[in-house]
Amino acid sequence: MKNRYEALLVLNAQGREETVKEIIDRLESEFQQEGAQVEQVQKMDKRQFSYASGPLNAGYYVNFVFNAEPQSIAKLRLKFKLDPEVYRQNYQRLQEKKEKPAKKMAKAK
Repeated sequence: MKNRYEALLVLNAQGREETVKEIIDRLESEFQQEGAQVEQVQKMDKRQFSYASGPLNAGYYVNFVFNAEPQSIAKLRLKFKLDPEVYRQNYQRLQEKKEKPAKKMAKAK
């Protein structure tokens, strides 16, 4: 059964700000290769870190909302851990989207 997830990825685009769109497109295709159905991609721009924990002091934040099997999350973590352009990654399971029932119309007299 596919679950709904949110992945927050921090990209290392230092010195390559003009290629961020290509990096995001490549990451989206890697989600799809693992069987995930991407619902939404939010590009949240470059932000400074509150404290520097390594060679970077800023990163480009991207949020993916997708449906995938639970086993594919582990595969995605491993794949992105080896990717030099992904600096940090965080995955969270979301509640299923509930369809709102249609409003009932008042009967005309």
